[in-house]
Amino acid sequence: MNETRTGKLFVVGTPIGNMEDITLRALRVLASVEIICAEDTRSVQHLLTHHQVRAGTSPARILSFFSGNEATRTDEVIALLRDGHDIALVSEAGMPGISDPGQRLVSAAQASRIRVEVIPGPSAVLHALVASGLPSERFLFLGFPPRSEGQRLQLFGSLRHEPGTLIFYESPERVAQTVADLATALGTDRPAMVARELTKLFEEHRRGTLGELAVSLTVQPPRGEITLVVQGADESALQPTTETLNVEQEIRRRLHSGESAKDIATALTVILGQPRRKLYQLALHLKETSDGATSLDDVPAG
Repeated sequence: MNETRTGKLFVVGTPIGNMEDITLRALRVLASVEIICAEDTRSVQHLLTHHQVRAGTSPARILSFFSGNEATRTDEVIALLRDGHDIALVSEAGMPGISDPGQRLVSAAQASRIRVEVIPGPSAVLHALVASGLPSERFLFLGFPPRSEGQRLQLFGSLRHEPGTLIFYESPERVAQTVADLATALGTDRPAMVARELTKLFEEHRRGTLGELAVSLTVQPPRGEITLVVQGADESALQPTTETLNVEQEIRRRLHSGESAKDIATALTVILGQPRRKLYQLALHLKETSDGATSLDDVPAG
């Protein structure tokens, strides 16, 4: 009895804007598979039509595969692969799994011993990094920053001493506030670049310091998809950390100077990279009692 052939999962990079930015190998794979899992079914259909791609003698079956249904659809796709179907996974643009659905499916396929083949393609991360002219020997991609102000400031504070170039995705509606928060956390003089509409007709690279860009983005808000690149820290940028800064003493000093517990927590979050809520609780505790907690560890998390 012949065993059923197991299918192969192809992870295919697709254009991030310019339709010509796709490899011959990617087109061949999209033309050969029976099923295409797509984050946006309309986008992939437009791509296939543009390049006159058909799977064999008929169009491939296109399955919707996005963040909202990724968890439930992964099992369905694994079952199809086990039944012998070759499947291509594409995101709306760029590489699946990079701030897009895909990681869960690739992990499940590997756990099921299903062969995974990655077809490389355009990446906004690498495009923006190279275009920025900032150091590329070491870089850290952080996706979209948290929307919560406290979580965002804590993240940015934890990056004060990161020497690698920092890369973020951001929406045009939030990028001005994000850059302003980065300027607060990392310093206004840190070189950076805001790139938008990469590979498209109105591609733009806006360079300057974080302080300059914070002003520029407020005066002239950008449109389109944004990739933000920020230079990493150097030795002169080092600031006190929890090891060198007496947190309780600093909070008492700031309370004595008239700062509110809320303002103190916000300021120290971007210096220490510690949770703002916990710093706020400590500040309140020290404000209310003279012999309160003596460290962050003494403050309850709740």
